Amino acid sequence: MSLEIYSPVQQINNKLFDDKGLQVFIKRDDLIHPVISGNKWRKLKYVLQQAQAQNKTHLVTFGGAYSNHLLATAAAAAKFGFKATGIVRGEEMQNDTLFLCKLHGMQLIFTDRESYRDKQALFNKFFADDERAFFIDEGGASPEGAKGVSELVDELTDSYHHIFCACGTGTTAAGIIHGITTHSLSTQFNAIPVLKNGAFMKAEIDRFLTAPADYVLHTDYHFGGYGKTTPQLIQFIKQFVADTGILIEPIYTGKMLYALYDLAAKDHFAPGSKILAIHSGGIWGLLGMKEKF
Repeated sequence: MSLEIYSPVQQINNKLFDDKGLQVFIKRDDLIHPVISGNKWRKLKYVLQQAQAQNKTHLVTFGGAYSNHLLATAAAAAKFGFKATGIVRGEEMQNDTLFLCKLHGMQLIFTDRESYRDKQALFNKFFADDERAFFIDEGGASPEGAKGVSELVDELTDSYHHIFCACGTGTTAAGIIHGITTHSLSTQFNAIPVLKNGAFMKAEIDRFLTAPADYVLHTDYHFGGYGKTTPQLIQFIKQFVADTGILIEPIYTGKMLYALYDLAAKDHFAPGSKILAIHSGGIWGLLGMKEKF
């Protein structure tokens, strides 16, 4: 199973950054794979190797109806020869994301939101008798997922004062923090929780860390909560895409970049700072939010 990963780093040129004396770059994890993009590939890397080592052939995972993780798992299963089932939160429906999941061969099981809270119980209900079935948590949240993400830091050929990344389950953030610690970098990690009241994300990140670490949570950029947007955010995304040619979406990377630009405008960074933003992929999430544009 070849799971080699590479993504380029590109500079973002903008008058705001010039005026503030900043150099801002973006690591294009969205370019790793057209469907298994960004942190999804990184989080699945060691999970898939674990499944293979245990002779499991059936990946079972979880997500909402517009889940990039479901789609990435479906595509990874097709690519590497696994069967896949997605347990979907909420009433049965059809949309572009689920169409692509099914196109990649994923079977879908819809479940009510109350039952969805206990994912292990759902797995046992449907697959207790399937010895080939392999449980993958929602979003790929796992120590193996964090390990895969930590390798992102191995790829960096330059040093940065700050690294920014959107934060949903805490796995990606924990992986990058682990990578920074492993390389003894003085880089400050900045997490942008995309959920409302995101202070709880510290506990989610810390449970995947192998040692205590200092980092910053910027909790004011959720725009109403997970999957929520505002006209201000949508306008920023439209302007960013038109200015750079880099596709971003409103659920993760759009909020993270808005935060970076806003903090730069408020003189949060010392002049001369070098900043790296992580594009965590997920641009298929645009399909579920077309009406917002």
